[in-house]
Amino acid sequence: MRRVCHKRRLQAAIPQLLHKCSGPFPAPRAVRGPAGPGLSAPCLCRRERVRAMFYHAYEHYLESAFPYDELRPLTCDGQDTWGSFSLTLIDALDTLLILGNVSEFQRVVNVLQEGVDFDIDVNASVFETNIRVVGGLLSAHLLSRKAGLQVEAGWPCSGPLLRMAEEAARKLLPAFQTPTGMPYGTVNLLHGVNPGETPVTCTAGIGTFIVEFATLSHLTGDPVFEDVARKALKALWKHRSDIGLVGNHIDVITAKWVAQDAGIGAGVDSYFEYLVKGAILLQDKELMSMFLGECFLIKNYTKFDDWYLWVQMYKGTVSMPVFQSLEAYWPGLQSLIGDVDNAMRTFLNYYTVWKQFGGLPEFYNIPQGYTVDKREGYPLRPELIESAMYLYRATRDPTLLELGRDAVESIEKISKVDCGFATIKDLRDHRLDNRMESFFLAETIKYLYLLFDPDNFIHNDGSDFDVVVTPYGECVLSAGGYIFNTEAHPIDPAALHCCRRRREEQWEVEDLMREFYSRKKTKKFTLKRAPDRGEGENAKDPQDASSEKAGEKRNSKKSSHSLLSCPSQSFNSKLAVLGQVFLDNT
Repeated sequence: MRRVCHKRRLQAAIPQLLHKCSGPFPAPRAVRGPAGPGLSAPCLCRRERVRAMFYHAYEHYLESAFPYDELRPLTCDGQDTWGSFSLTLIDALDTLLILGNVSEFQRVVNVLQEGVDFDIDVNASVFETNIRVVGGLLSAHLLSRKAGLQVEAGWPCSGPLLRMAEEAARKLLPAFQTPTGMPYGTVNLLHGVNPGETPVTCTAGIGTFIVEFATLSHLTGDPVFEDVARKALKALWKHRSDIGLVGNHIDVITAKWVAQDAGIGAGVDSYFEYLVKGAILLQDKELMSMFLGECFLIKNYTKFDDWYLWVQMYKGTVSMPVFQSLEAYWPGLQSLIGDVDNAMRTFLNYYTVWKQFGGLPEFYNIPQGYTVDKREGYPLRPELIESAMYLYRATRDPTLLELGRDAVESIEKISKVDCGFATIKDLRDHRLDNRMESFFLAETIKYLYLLFDPDNFIHNDGSDFDVVVTPYGECVLSAGGYIFNTEAHPIDPAALHCCRRRREEQWEVEDLMREFYSRKKTKKFTLKRAPDRGEGENAKDPQDASSEKAGEKRNSKKSSHSLLSCPSQSFNSKLAVLGQVFLDNT
């Protein structure tokens, strides 16, 4: 009954969403980005074709499928797939803003606040709920001010979308209550982990939480999210094989590897992705060290002629000489650590497969140069386009724009139907399947649009920014350097520094200011203890468990650096610009 009522509430929101959808969407209000050289005519044309693709899919989802998770484009109806969240609407939210449609972003935020309920008796994928729902809500929360929403006092450290993201994430926490700290793959949102739930989880399903969960912990002040994500990552690292490789599936109770194929594709992919992105987001040397160690082994055991094969994790012998479409994220990831030359060579290998079929089949037999039986489909995945966007930002190589052009033309020619875009069931004969996954609007369209829109605010190089005031001081936001989660939801890394509940720093700044004014009166420096924080509006934050100890130590222990200076980071990746991390080699 609860689920039925949930659907009825969302159904009631359809008129609100559709009242401007009877014809083409109104011209969106532009979102200001950094100054740039402007678009060439071909790029402008392709960008607008991508925009039209988005609205063709989005409008038909609203008309035919909402409030269900996904559109079924061949029958013009909807279905729930990953948990009954109106998933496509959540996944498409930040894409709306990237396309410049501020008014629709605002409307959808209101609909989601009023209609989405996580307290429902549904078995949900822990991995998918995190990357699509938690990630989508966090991104929309951090973009709310740019979208013209009236944010509440304390934003970005508070807000309705942040509370929704936290609620969804808390529903996932029971999955992490295992002897190893590695999570189950599925959890019931109302009752927790089912007693008969399988303990076997894929590596990606264990190692793909640090971006969203660390962001949550930094914004809310609750360390539990980052703690469980780190524990899961370290458990995978601890249980590598003797030669240092991780397999595909593991038992989260016994830590025994069930599927022992090692590679960079399905079942493992975003584990590697989150080691890199978590390291950049958190400036975490340990995470980057873990990735570089794994990357060396991946190249040593699985790389052949700029292809990456699958090997047995204990022996390093080739088990599957195939390329999987999900592996196409790898060149983009290489660009983030500055390995652009190798990234381009691998990308060009993958691009030849695209040109052969007009898409990437799920599996491609490298020696035979053809699809693998029963793996001939292309569900409109984004990974090769994602890599093209990153590499184009790093190199400006026009070949990457050619891939974007080919992708637009292929998808429109093969996949477009009256009610949206359909999964390609077989690239050999272009038969279609009755599904349009939410990542088509969250990722595929977004990366295509950003590839052809070099002046988009997402590509900000730091020349434009906003200063906001939080309860913890001033904070610089929207300066660029966005980290995309594996569902292409952008996270502003600067936001993680806006909500620090570090009472010691707050007190030291207060002391410095008090000393400054005291000096004006007495002509000398005197350090005085700040007044008791237990009274009135300066009462101590109950979430700051360490504040008293920090306060007691601050006068007896001299700070190693001035709080008004910018201490150098120990982490060797200093700056991320245009899709590439520049390393400090001094």
